[in-house]
Order: sequence, then structure tokens, then C-alpha cells
Amino acid sequence: METTSGPPGAARDGTADRRTLAGDPLRFLASPLPWRALGFLLTGWLVALMWTVATLALLLVPALGLVLLLGGVPLAAVERRRLRWVDPAPAPSPHAPPVRPGPWGWAGTRFRERATWRELGYALCFALALAWADALVGLLVPCVLYLLGFPLLTVALPEFQPDRLFGLIPAAHPEAFLATALGLALLPFALYLVTAYALWRVRLTRFVLLGGEAGADRRVRELSLSRERIMDAMDAQRLRIERDLHDGAQQRLTGLILSLGVARLELAEAPEPARIAVDEAYRQARTALSELRELVHGIHPQVLTNRGLAPAVAELADRCPVPVDVAIHLPDRPPEPVEAAAWFITAEALTNAAKHSGATRAWIRCHRQGPSLLLEIGDDGTGGADPARGTGLLGLADRVSVLHGRIEFDSPAGGPTLLRAELPCDW
Repeated sequence: METTSGPPGAARDGTADRRTLAGDPLRFLASPLPWRALGFLLTGWLVALMWTVATLALLLVPALGLVLLLGGVPLAAVERRRLRWVDPAPAPSPHAPPVRPGPWGWAGTRFRERATWRELGYALCFALALAWADALVGLLVPCVLYLLGFPLLTVALPEFQPDRLFGLIPAAHPEAFLATALGLALLPFALYLVTAYALWRVRLTRFVLLGGEAGADRRVRELSLSRERIMDAMDAQRLRIERDLHDGAQQRLTGLILSLGVARLELAEAPEPARIAVDEAYRQARTALSELRELVHGIHPQVLTNRGLAPAVAELADRCPVPVDVAIHLPDRPPEPVEAAAWFITAEALTNAAKHSGATRAWIRCHRQGPSLLLEIGDDGTGGADPARGTGLLGLADRVSVLHGRIEFDSPAGGPTLLRAELPCDW
């Protein structure tokens, strides 16, 4: 049995399609694979033509000459999408996120990546040779289809048909149906040849565009998906524990405090040792309830679930002994994993500011930036914090990486300390 670490179809690498090609011929001919392969081959020349025209147009503008070196990036993006016509396995972009925002940051990152130059080389080979070879192979099927329809064409368009096809088959009826018989015999071979070539082309494209590391990339994606599932399971378990404590132990402890309060009133005239014992039990119960509430709040705050990120962060700011300025501007609620990550980042940063930095003021800024949530937390403390000396910030970095986000921490000696997190999310 085969198992995958991703959603159904996510880890396919074309193996199923190759099994279809080598298996039952009738099953292969009835499947959509040969026609998807034909579409893949016959559309390549259109992509190559448009890319060539765009490249020649850029050559007319000398100021944009440097942009030509990045011309392989958009063509490679199109090719990665076209691969799915034949191979449903994901073909993610090998490029890293830009180091700095804006077009110059994007261009600077791309120029430093080897993937950019692989894509440029592929684009040149594709536009000059591969796309046209694809079209040449793909035209085998239309030629066979012409044979199938030759008798009909001799009736509908007789002036455009030869007197004898291949010098052997006359255009007159019923002899013209010999072309149909020949086409029926050749069609399976043509479809097999076209599909086999298309599968080879897909493997070649993957090898070039993904740097020959498609298998490694796939394993990395599977590990990433596994980490996401583990984090989701941990968050669900954390939320369940928080609800159980809130609805179970916390409610019973509150009832106990009420009962002890009534007992204090009833025993107002009782001997002093009894009153002292009841008062001590009452105080300990209240202390236990306060500590339990702190524990529940640290596991997963109820306000985050019920009201969202802004009220939950405001509550953190109110509980922090350091004055905190909060500015949160979000048009809608982010997804739950993003909200949880933002809340834990804020809680850890404020805890560090209160315990270690000696800060007199802290600030929180949170807003939407493109498709991401941008969170900035800073304080005016003494700085010098080192994430390697503790597990809190390292744990936050792991949580952010699961969401495919970025976290930056800057704490020079003398301050200030600034933590910046960028969390991608679907709004």
C-alpha cells in the first residue's frame, strides 16, 4: 500500500500516469491522459512565441535590457502550471521570498538565485527548440485524425484533397474509407508515442526548473505538511484542554469558593480556630482559581477564540506591567492559525519586555500588508536579548515557519528591541 504525507494527489509524481501508459491499452486509450499530453505539446509553441515577442519588444528599450536576464522567471512559472496537464504533482516555485519589499528587493533576490539562471537557460532552449519539437511530435495525432476524416473531407472539401492519398488511397468512395481504417490502426500508436514523449518532457522540465531535486523538494513539502498537521493537532488539543479547564475544574473551583464564602458567614460566631481554618481555605481557593485562570489564559485565551486578535492583544497589553501602545488595523479576522501565532508572538515579546529588558514603554503594531499580516512589537529596554539563549523565541520561529512566514528579531545592546513577523494568510 502506498501512503503519502499530504492531501490526496499532492505527492503524486506521475507514477500513476506511467502505470496507465504501461498497463491496459484500452484503459489508456479511454483515459484523458493522451489528450492532456497532446494539449501540453501543442500549446508550448504559443507560450514560446509570446515569450519571444515580449523579449524582442524589451530589446527595443535599452533601459530595460537588464530585465531580459529575468525573462526566464515568468516563462518558468507558466511551465510549472502547464506541467499539471500531464503530471498532477505540485511543482512549487524554487525561489525564496524577497529579502526586502518592493520591485528592487524582488529583483535583487532573483539575481542572486541559481534558479533564476536555470530558468533563463530553459527559456532559451524552450523558445528555440523544445517548443517546436513538442509541436512536431504533437502534430502526429492531428495527422492521424486527418486520415480518419479523409472520406468526409473528400465530400465536404473535394478541391483541397489529393486524388490519391500517399499516392495509394484514391479519394473516390468507397476506397477513401481505407484511409479511415489506416487512421484507426495508427491512432493508438500515435497516442502512445505522444504521451510517452510528453511524460519525458515533463521529467526534463522538472529536472531543469527544480534543479534536479524534485524528489528532495517533494520530501521537504511532505515534511512541511506533516509539521503543519502536527501544529494544527497541538492547537486543537490546546484549545480542548483550555475548554475542559474552563468548563470543568474552573467552574467547580468557583463553586467551592462560593461555598466557603457562605461557610465564613455561617461560622461568624464559631470558635476562632474554625474561622481561621475556613478563612485560610477560602484564600487558598481564590489563589488556586487565580493561578488556574492564568494557566488557562496561557494555554489559549478565550477572548482570542470569541472576539479575535485585536481584543486578545489589547488584553495582553492591559495585563503587562509595562505600558503598551497598541495599534491594530485589520479589515477582517485572519485564519485561526495565524491569529494564534500572532497572539503567542505578542505574549512572548511582552513577557520578555516585562521580565528582562527593563523597558519603560512597549508598542505593538499590526496591519495587513498585501496578502500577509505584519506584526511588529518593540520596547525601549536595554536590548541585548539573544534568541539562542532561550526556547521561547525559537519556538515562535518554528511556529511561524510552519505557516511559511518570516520572523526577524533585532535587539542590539542598549536597545531598542524590535520583533517583526510576517504571516501569510488568505483574506
